[in-house]
Amino acid sequence: MKRIFLFSFCFILLSAGPVSAFDAFGVHNAEFGAELSYITYKEPDADVKEKGLMYGLAGSYTYHKRFMFRLEGKGSIGWVDYSSQSGEISNIRDFMLEGRVLGGYDFSLSKAFLLTPYIGFGYRYLNDDSSGKVTTLGLHGYLRESNYYYSPIGLMGWTKLGRGWLLGITAEYDYLWEGRQKSHLGDAVSGGPTVENRQKTGYGLRGSVKFQKKFTGIGLNIEPFIRYWNIDRSEDATGTFPGTRFIAYEPHNDSLEYGLNLSFVY
Repeated sequence: MKRIFLFSFCFILLSAGPVSAFDAFGVHNAEFGAELSYITYKEPDADVKEKGLMYGLAGSYTYHKRFMFRLEGKGSIGWVDYSSQSGEISNIRDFMLEGRVLGGYDFSLSKAFLLTPYIGFGYRYLNDDSSGKVTTLGLHGYLRESNYYYSPIGLMGWTKLGRGWLLGITAEYDYLWEGRQKSHLGDAVSGGPTVENRQKTGYGLRGSVKFQKKFTGIGLNIEPFIRYWNIDRSEDATGTFPGTRFIAYEPHNDSLEYGLNLSFVY
């Protein structure tokens, strides 16, 4: 059902035409700036939580001429605190990388309003490294690597506010094609295996409000944002250690990130 919706969205995107000209953008736009965000990760069934601040850089290139094409990339690093029934660990280093390719169609509803539905492909990588750390109850941490392959499906709306200001609002649904979770258990137990779990179902949501000020030859973006992921229990992975057969899985989890992006537009 979800894939039918995905292909229907692509058909609608390619089959309609513009109404009039929204002239606030040039054909080519590049953005580069910094992000500050607060992230919370939870495994409700296992009573696991991580939370902390992330500091990042983000950039994009956008082509607007009836068709919209956009490349996005970002990287961030932070230190989060872990808590569960196994105890607590402070200052775990996390870093995240994300890249996205988007394609859409500009519907210029008037000279003051632009609407752009879009679809694309994204990849998100999260490295959560508690190796070398010990919980308050004496258990050792380990490195976890999270990989999400997904398709963003969203809608951007822009309007002119006057005095060179633009207001942009984005709402997006992220369709998860696949997640791959890699747990390096050898960091916690000598000789332990590296377990890889496939995550087949889940989704993301994100939204932002962007205030853009146009100056001569440059612009400034102020963009509060929110990003959410909800990932179901993974498939089981099996193995043997040490001589005993085990079954491992990644629990149902969700994460919420909200923050502020400040960037320059060229």
